[in-house]
Parts: sequence; C-alpha cells; structure tokens
Amino acid sequence: MSIKDEIRQRLITNLSAESVEIEDQSHLHAGHAGAASGGGHYDVIVIASAFKDLNTLGRHRLIYGAVDDLMKKEIHALSIQAFSPDEV
Repeated sequence: MSIKDEIRQRLITNLSAESVEIEDQSHLHAGHAGAASGGGHYDVIVIASAFKDLNTLGRHRLIYGAVDDLMKKEIHALSIQAFSPDEV
C-alpha cells in the first residue's frame, strides 16, 4: 500500500472522514533535509463530522493522531485543511 493510500485509509477509519484528498508534494522538496531521510511532503484536505465544534488545533491533533507513527519516517511534512461538512 502506498503512503498516500495508508494516510487516506487511516483518516477514513479513525475520523470517519467523508472526503479525503491527498496530494504528494515531495517532488517540490527535492534536496530538502526531510527528503533526504525519505519522508514525504503531503497536502491533505479532510472533511469529517469529527471536526464539528473543534478549532484548527483540535482538528490537526485528530489528524496527527491518526498518522502518528507515519510521522517518524514516512511523512516529513503534512499541510492540513480540515473542515466539518457544514463548512463546505
């Protein structure tokens, strides 16, 4: 399973996300220190009811909690946009 697929699956499973869009931006960071260790750069847009009534920090904590162990090697940077369904 690719890292993108793993991220998507975890967000859907852990947050009951209604929509997950992931873009691998790793190629834009070639030569960057994080790229040297093999960690990728990903942009994610997540829509989930779990975000209702949470501020940005709370939403990011839920996302990082879902991919926590991937942040040690597979993911170097994660750009997050998180919305509840009533915000889109």
